[in-house]
Amino acid sequence: MKIIHQNLRRGEIKLKPETQDDLWYISTLIDPKDLVRSRTIRKIKLGEGKDTNTKIIKKPVTLAIEAEKTELNPEALRIAGIIKEGPEDIPKGSHHTLTVEINDELLITKERWLKFQLDKVKEACSEKVSNILIIVMDREEAIIALTKRSGYEIILELKGEVQKKEEKAAHREGFYDEIIKKLHDYTERYAVNNIIIASPAFFKEDLLKQVTDDSLKKKIVLATCSSVSANAVNEVLKRPEVKQVLSQQRESSELKLVEELLAEISRQGRCSYGFDETKQAAEAGAVETLLVTDSLISGMREDGRFEALDSVMKTVDSSKGDIRIINAKNEAGKKLDGLGGIAAILRYKLNY
Repeated sequence: MKIIHQNLRRGEIKLKPETQDDLWYISTLIDPKDLVRSRTIRKIKLGEGKDTNTKIIKKPVTLAIEAEKTELNPEALRIAGIIKEGPEDIPKGSHHTLTVEINDELLITKERWLKFQLDKVKEACSEKVSNILIIVMDREEAIIALTKRSGYEIILELKGEVQKKEEKAAHREGFYDEIIKKLHDYTERYAVNNIIIASPAFFKEDLLKQVTDDSLKKKIVLATCSSVSANAVNEVLKRPEVKQVLSQQRESSELKLVEELLAEISRQGRCSYGFDETKQAAEAGAVETLLVTDSLISGMREDGRFEALDSVMKTVDSSKGDIRIINAKNEAGKKLDGLGGIAAILRYKLNY
């Protein structure tokens, strides 16, 4: 995701989602009564009347709506609300649904951006910070890159010598051994949790067969590229395998938090769960980390009860607590939903 414009004094952040995950992030950011501005298609009725045929045309316009609810589907994010700003021929106060797709821009204006919401924006815009090793290779060449905030850095280029036909098999095994040794070294040096190996043909599978260390093998994901070059690294960064790895990293982080919560619950320690209990902990200033599933947020929005949840999150934010929105479709989210969709790890134990 990209930040196109930001002015927090005016409560404005303009975003451009670049992946389906970005649309999910944005769906967790938009609260009821936020002003959302985007380019959209508005259906206009022409020639309405008894003696004339009604004609409906579709007109591209830029509208600002006061958000009422959001709905995320695999293709787009839909934001329903009341039109507040737009061309003169479109009545203010009428209802409209903005459809935001990948690479569409939207401006979100809030009365106040909470810290956890700003953290979410930063998280979505800097996913590539994760230390992932990317190897593009064939039987005689390899490029090893490390992902960075601004993309990646090539840290090694290996080139084997052209061998005689009868020496090729032995040479290939020696070349693969050299790559595997480098993977071990870089994994330890850069604290790498994930390795993506890509090749134009079957070379990646051949290399994987030579990996005997199970701990290293667990970190490896295979992908496809068209060549062995810097362009191929860019190609791999756009592959679904990379998105899968980033998604797994987030899921792992979320699961770790929920497991920490469950451990506190099992020993009746620094924890609260369920809406009422967690609200009390927030009001006492005791919440260190608030965990809320996105399904609870969307459910309370639809039921008209979001204001109560929003108040709890604002209270936690004001007391410098951390707020984490957990994806309900993941293992961590399912466990948290089993506790009512909201819980907290506390700074100290409370006696209710």
